[in-house]
Amino acid sequence: MNDPTADGYTHKAQDSQKLDFKTKLAYGAGDLGPAITANISIFFLLIFFTNVAGIPAGLAGSVLMIGKIWDAVNDPFVGVLTDKTKSRRWGRRLPWMFYGAIPFGIFFFLQWIVPRFGGNQSSNVWGLFWYYVLIGVVSQVFYTVVNLPYTALTPELTQDYDERTSLNSFRFAFSIGGSILSLILAQVVFLQITDQQQQYLVLAAICTVISVASLYWCVFGVRDRVLAFEAKRIQLEETVSIPFFEQIKIAFSNRPFLFVIGIYLCSWLGVQITASIIPFFVIYCMSLKNSDVPTVMVAVQGTALLMLFVWTALSKKLGKKVVYFLGMILWIIAAAGLFFLQPGQIGLMYVMAIMAGVGVSTAYLVPWSMIPDVIELDELQTGQRREGVFYGFMVLLQKFGLAFGLFLVGNALQASGFQETVPGQTILPIQPESALFAIRIAVGPLPVICLIFGLVLTYFYPITREMHTQILLQLQERQQKKESQ
Repeated sequence: MNDPTADGYTHKAQDSQKLDFKTKLAYGAGDLGPAITANISIFFLLIFFTNVAGIPAGLAGSVLMIGKIWDAVNDPFVGVLTDKTKSRRWGRRLPWMFYGAIPFGIFFFLQWIVPRFGGNQSSNVWGLFWYYVLIGVVSQVFYTVVNLPYTALTPELTQDYDERTSLNSFRFAFSIGGSILSLILAQVVFLQITDQQQQYLVLAAICTVISVASLYWCVFGVRDRVLAFEAKRIQLEETVSIPFFEQIKIAFSNRPFLFVIGIYLCSWLGVQITASIIPFFVIYCMSLKNSDVPTVMVAVQGTALLMLFVWTALSKKLGKKVVYFLGMILWIIAAAGLFFLQPGQIGLMYVMAIMAGVGVSTAYLVPWSMIPDVIELDELQTGQRREGVFYGFMVLLQKFGLAFGLFLVGNALQASGFQETVPGQTILPIQPESALFAIRIAVGPLPVICLIFGLVLTYFYPITREMHTQILLQLQERQQKKESQ
């Protein structure tokens, strides 16, 4: 008979679940590549389409929407496939990251090329539209292939309630650090290269190399820990297979899971809408240069990075809910203030950017610290660990929301009379007041509404530290009964 305390669910066993610094560092590195590429895409892809490729804002928003919807659709399928993957050498998740890293980098780079299609301006625009749709769809497939298995690693590396928050602080330190690095690289490249098309091409090439290398660092750095968990999981897991659609039904009957995806959707809808509109806000509403955009975003992301570790420490004393409320309130105040900013109020803009960064860090940290607890509740109810299913559907619904948000922003700009740049044009067109007002609405009131909904859902989220402890104890008791049979 095996030692019943070796199952990883008791408090004593949880002490042995503490992760060393090297493993946490390697795990965090896995989010560096996706963070860099996603960050560059979020901040610059929409404005790249309108101001470099010369695509109307509505069509540009549609390109991003199609990519995000497809990205959302393939998430649960990849999640289920990773749950079913069997590899003695790599486990369930790591093969996807290992083989997907290089294609992921290549197709990210191809998004920043501006091919020329024959015919008139209209034909060229539609040629570019379909090129970016195709490349975007394939790029999102490989983003899912490397990123979704990575996100599902968290509950496999440790089952300790507070250790998971610590692990996620490393993850998002790399994530936010990658965002800051991408913005610093953008500023350096923008200052050194005058041609806008070449700026984005060089930036994409640098980010591609860093992204692929960081994914391999993660794969080899966490492999031993993951394989140890896999060996135990195979030994302990019940052998009953649950059909795919039954898994969907079980996942969405898990009440805390519905709260988590709602909180995550609201938080990240606020993040993504703000990030996609900030370049337009800085350039057109604050009358600054393209090279000033990365500086503003570094203020947000740099603050978020520093606050990650503060919030991690506070969450152990105050709990995840309180930390989320404190961060979101500051962010709401900052977002509301941005709506009223005028050209010349640069100092005040940076103050609000720092305030927003304090809140953004909780949007990174808290929802991802909640989802492993939901997975263990599901394990108690079904006898199976199905990280891929939960992470897949969490990200699916998030991306559907984001796709709608990006589509809404792009088409709102076009409806408001926003003037895109003609390819080769060096002077930006003057925007009408209606377009400037639409930009202000997108940077302020829209994110505020999303964040308020997130606060309501967080208030009613049912899993506390005490409830999670009870879940682990019941899992331990079940395993002890198995081993005694």
